[in-house]
Amino acid sequence: MVLTKNTAVLAWLKEMADMCQPSEIVWIDGSEAQLDALRAEAVESGELIKLNDEKLPGCYYHRTKPNDVARVEDRTFICTPTEVEAGPINNWMAPADMYAKLNALYTGSMVGRTMYVIPYSMGPVGSPFSKIGIELTDSIYVVLNMAIMTRIGKAVMDQLGDDPSAEFIKCLHAKKDVDPEERYIVQFPQDNTIMSVNSAYGGNVLLGKKCFALRIASYLGKNQGWMAEHMLILGLEKPNGEINYICAAFPSACGKTNLAMLIPPEYLQKQGYKVWTVGDDISWLNIGPDGRLYAINPEAGFFGVAPGTSVKTNFNALESTKKNTIFTNVAINNDDMTVWWEGLDKNPPVNATEWKGAKVNGPEYIASGEKLAHPNSRFTAPAVNCPCISSEFENPQGVPVSAIIFGGRRAKCAPLVYQSRDWQHGTFVGATMASETTAAAAGAVGVVRRDPMAMKPFVGYNMATYWGHWLEMGKKLGDKAPKIFHVNWFRKDDDGNFMWPGFGDNMRVLLWILKRCAGEVDADECAIGYIPKAEDIDITGLDMTVDDIKALLTIDKNEWLKDVNDPDTGIKQYFAQFGDMLPKEMADELAKLEANLNA
Repeated sequence: MVLTKNTAVLAWLKEMADMCQPSEIVWIDGSEAQLDALRAEAVESGELIKLNDEKLPGCYYHRTKPNDVARVEDRTFICTPTEVEAGPINNWMAPADMYAKLNALYTGSMVGRTMYVIPYSMGPVGSPFSKIGIELTDSIYVVLNMAIMTRIGKAVMDQLGDDPSAEFIKCLHAKKDVDPEERYIVQFPQDNTIMSVNSAYGGNVLLGKKCFALRIASYLGKNQGWMAEHMLILGLEKPNGEINYICAAFPSACGKTNLAMLIPPEYLQKQGYKVWTVGDDISWLNIGPDGRLYAINPEAGFFGVAPGTSVKTNFNALESTKKNTIFTNVAINNDDMTVWWEGLDKNPPVNATEWKGAKVNGPEYIASGEKLAHPNSRFTAPAVNCPCISSEFENPQGVPVSAIIFGGRRAKCAPLVYQSRDWQHGTFVGATMASETTAAAAGAVGVVRRDPMAMKPFVGYNMATYWGHWLEMGKKLGDKAPKIFHVNWFRKDDDGNFMWPGFGDNMRVLLWILKRCAGEVDADECAIGYIPKAEDIDITGLDMTVDDIKALLTIDKNEWLKDVNDPDTGIKQYFAQFGDMLPKEMADELAKLEANLNA
């Protein structure tokens, strides 16, 4: 069964099959019957383990090799004709050299294996903002995850049609030997091509996700006049039924998924406030017919980190995993074939299988300093499972964006919330985003890491050109541009205690942000932008005073000057690596910030 007559698709498929030499080629039509047969085959081969069908209906377990448990930024390349197009923070190789290296690895890589052809749509099928990809893979695990994370099958090929000039993204994945020394995740932006070899970990092999939805899409967006961003999308519903939509970008370990699925404080729930999840990770932003910015979530599922997810920390994410979910590298409770991970509850299973496959006594194993689940273990869950999924999730036009939020983890520098003066300044705020390392990351704690727009590992071209594209989008949007804000839930006092409760109470800050967007509250201008009047942050029911909020909003000019001038981690040092490529507007904003701080 071949799902297309498109000669461009068929020619590419033949070329890849001739190179990889699979014993069989199977088109994925998206039918439940075909997916069920693949699940059964994967259980039979040991690629998947079936979990308790009463407690976790339709759920499966997968284990990757210990050398293959996370994205590998040092093996991820952007291959453009010139190195300057890729920029100083991407790994680069000339396309011809990389193709030669990869083709040698792919040759014969699927002998004795099946090549699955997965047509998939990023975004609702038929949306004017959606894009189509075709992933070739020798992994049933990839097929089943792509069936959760994207819209797959015959409907996608019907949408692409038979015109050989129709745009689609060519994606090739081969597990090969899962050899970390020969592992490559490569994007060729000019060729609409992604190639991944020697990995079986989701972040490296679900090529619709970061590879397409951010790296390739960011490049397409620059050329086509839209934006692909590492941002959640949430809708905040007021008691009168009005819903405003917010996009937000955070580096890892800053509460992004929690914010996307936020549960309002009880007193706000009683008033009728609600939060709806449109997306937890990626936004595609297009200018709509009315001149406003609209966001779609190109994904159909959540690829979430399991450890730390619990009823207390993220009820809605946990609920999303209760059916039709694939768990990777968590622990198994052998007594009832359910799953467990650190932070789920305080009851590790006694009769456990840890993530590498050894049978252990869970409590004893943890007491010895080991972890039952890998710290980057994952769940792949359908977005439709989420109790707070937005009714606009499948809207082909997307949702209108009122505000864009950037955030990081800063102990002293950034206030609880501030607003940029305008879009240009907001672009600078995003470009200078930083977060301090936590104990969870390797290396020293508290080191400032720049992560512009939370896109450092994900921009498919030169970051300085990307900032230029942001500035261009602002000019197109004009006075219809969303307002831009920065938040910091992680401010600490002199004793090292967090000053803000976070989690659901972050809703209070979102409400102030939306009041600013609507022109309903004033703010005080300071060196870094506009900060709230302390009494305008709602602290009803919190064990806090207006003075506590004032402390959260203070600007320590010495801390900020250090952030500008630090020789290792400062903004000046970060910008310097982009040389003449840095947009003049970014240099102007930096000069303005420093002058304001010295005034």
